[in-house]
Amino acid sequence: MRKLLFIFTLISFVSSAQTSPPSNLKAGTWRAVLLLDRERNIELPFNFDLVFKNKTQLVIKNAGEKIVVDEITMTKDSFNFKMPVFDSEFRTKITSEGAIEGIWINHARKDKNIIPFKAQYNNPKRFDFPADKPHTFYTGNWETTFSPGTADSSKALGVFKHEGGSVYVTGTFLTETGDYRYLEGMMSRGKLYLSCFDGAHAFLFTAENDGVNIVRGNFYSGVHWQEPWIAKRNDNYKLKDPESITTLKTPDEKVSFSFPNLDKKTVSLNDEKFKNKVVVIQIMGSWCPNCMDETAYLSKVYKQYKIKGLEVVALAYEKSEDFEKNKKNITRLKNKYGVEYEMLITGLSGKAKASESMAFLNGITAFPTTIILDRKHNVKSIYTGFSGPATGKEFENYKAKTESLLTQLLLKKD
Repeated sequence: MRKLLFIFTLISFVSSAQTSPPSNLKAGTWRAVLLLDRERNIELPFNFDLVFKNKTQLVIKNAGEKIVVDEITMTKDSFNFKMPVFDSEFRTKITSEGAIEGIWINHARKDKNIIPFKAQYNNPKRFDFPADKPHTFYTGNWETTFSPGTADSSKALGVFKHEGGSVYVTGTFLTETGDYRYLEGMMSRGKLYLSCFDGAHAFLFTAENDGVNIVRGNFYSGVHWQEPWIAKRNDNYKLKDPESITTLKTPDEKVSFSFPNLDKKTVSLNDEKFKNKVVVIQIMGSWCPNCMDETAYLSKVYKQYKIKGLEVVALAYEKSEDFEKNKKNITRLKNKYGVEYEMLITGLSGKAKASESMAFLNGITAFPTTIILDRKHNVKSIYTGFSGPATGKEFENYKAKTESLLTQLLLKKD
């Protein structure tokens, strides 16, 4: 695999750059796959559109999500592009037949971070399998267990629907640390296939059902993780309350932080800008898809409520100790969503280090974790994880509850 990486890196340097697309690279819909296991023919598919206008764009599609990729480098025989927000990229070449072949590199991972990739033009299918007859079997809520019967076992809530009563399925899994974002797939020969690719998540789900209410399958996350899962229909199943997981160690604990911003200026909760302000503290990382969804939401909230006395501050726990690299990644996220609030670089990585730095909490179990303070900086809410727009109703409920709390806190001037 390292040899493959060297070859594609070499291509990008020795080929002469050109501003217009190669003649055999066509605009339109493409079907792409990440090759997770060649021997077992396990492929993670997704679709994208190539658009040639004033600027070449590649638009990746996952259910209701469209990801616009415009950091693209085209040369005589290569087509390289960097994913927005996340630190990952594709290095590919265009074949004589007009296909695209290469590798996807996820720089946020230290190992098992390179996956072979290929794409073919004019194939709108995600999973290129024969479709079953129209069905609604998976519509509804599913109580889900990943790695059942093991020490790694964890619970989730699967929420799915058949698009237009067909065999095409969309939905997601909600967990106590966040959701699996936009999953899309279909039923074929009685089996379920779902996938998602967003530049960080590379998810594939396969499953079979018993025809009544039990589903068993496998989950693949890139080439670094695989586990079984089982689900049963349960419209009444609920996960643990996200506001009950992370708590203050004692009721009188005081919240504090002190980290450099992107200009290396130290920022703390004691600064004048936070005085007598309602404060939202976002514990996050630029590598985290759920954090990306929350950042998009909080950016809008801040613009709406800052005039009333709201401040938001993000504490970024990145994958690297390199300040400049972290700054670059956070800046890409900030620019993508027009973030106007302060984003600080903690210089720390992982839940354990985050827990140590937030010693007033019982521990950080998920990114993001979000703390809401009143004007006197008393804790009013600690929310673990984030249910993003792919969760539909859960996301709408979260927004309504959060904005109701903020409105109440902002009305209190003392």
